Amino acid sequence: MRLVLHTPRWWWPSLVGLLLWACLAATAATQNEVETSTTTTTTAAGPPPRNFGVIVYRAYELLDIFGPLSALGSLARMHQMNLYMIGETMDPVTVEPLSPAMNTKNSSFFPVVLPTHTYATAPKDLEVLIVPGGLWTRSPNLNSTIAYIRTVYPSLRYLVSICTGAGVVARAGVLDGRRATTNKASWASTVVHGPRTEWVARARWVVDGNVWTSSGVSAGIDATLAFIEEVYGAANATYIADTMEYDWHRDPSWDPYADKFNVTGA
Repeated sequence: MRLVLHTPRWWWPSLVGLLLWACLAATAATQNEVETSTTTTTTAAGPPPRNFGVIVYRAYELLDIFGPLSALGSLARMHQMNLYMIGETMDPVTVEPLSPAMNTKNSSFFPVVLPTHTYATAPKDLEVLIVPGGLWTRSPNLNSTIAYIRTVYPSLRYLVSICTGAGVVARAGVLDGRRATTNKASWASTVVHGPRTEWVARARWVVDGNVWTSSGVSAGIDATLAFIEEVYGAANATYIADTMEYDWHRDPSWDPYADKFNVTGA
C-alpha cells in the first residue's frame, strides 16, 4: 500500500516562505561566523599595518618566507594588505646555494622568486619588514642588505626575523640591547653576530618591543600566527591556523630543539 500526502495548494506559499526563511537564516549564520573570525584589533599605535615587505636574497630558506606568507596571505583575504618583495636588484632570486661546494650532489631543485622592488625603490610607507634566514645569511656580501635594514628600521612599525635572519638583523644593530632568538641548529654561527644581544636559547619566538625574532624555519609560522593574534586579534589567528590545518604552538617557550642541539645560551 502506498501512502500519498496531499498538501493543500493554499499552503504552498507558506511552505516556500518557510524554506526561504531557513535558507536566509543559515546564510546569516555563516556570514556572522566569518565576520567574527575577521574581527580587527586596533593597536595603541593605530590601525593594524597594511604594508609588508620581505627581504629576498639568493639561497634564502623557502619556508622562512612562504610559511609566514601563507598565514599572512589568508589574513589579506580578510583585510586590505600589500606585499613587497625587496631584493638587492630586480633580478630573479633563487634558493640555489651561493657556492657549488654547498651543492655536492649537483642538484637542480631551486625555486625562484621575482622582486617587486629594490632597496633603493622600496616603498617609503613600509610598516612591517620580514627578514628570512637561509644559507644567504652566511654570505660575506651583505653590506647593502645590512645598510637597508639599518636605514629602514626606524620608520617601521614592526620588524620580524625568521630563523638565521636574526644574524643579519643583529649585524644591522637592530638587536643591540634586545632579547632575541634564532635557529638552534645554527645557534653558534648566528649569535656571534650579536655580541650586544641577549640571546634566548629556549624560545620558539621572542618579542622585544616592535622586534619579533623566531627560532628555526617552521617556528616562523608560529611566530607569525602569534603576531597576527597580537596585532589583528585572536579570532583571526585561530581561524587562519585552523584553515591551514596547522598545529599552532602558542607557547613561545616551547622549544625541544634547544635540548636536541644542546643550546644553553650565547
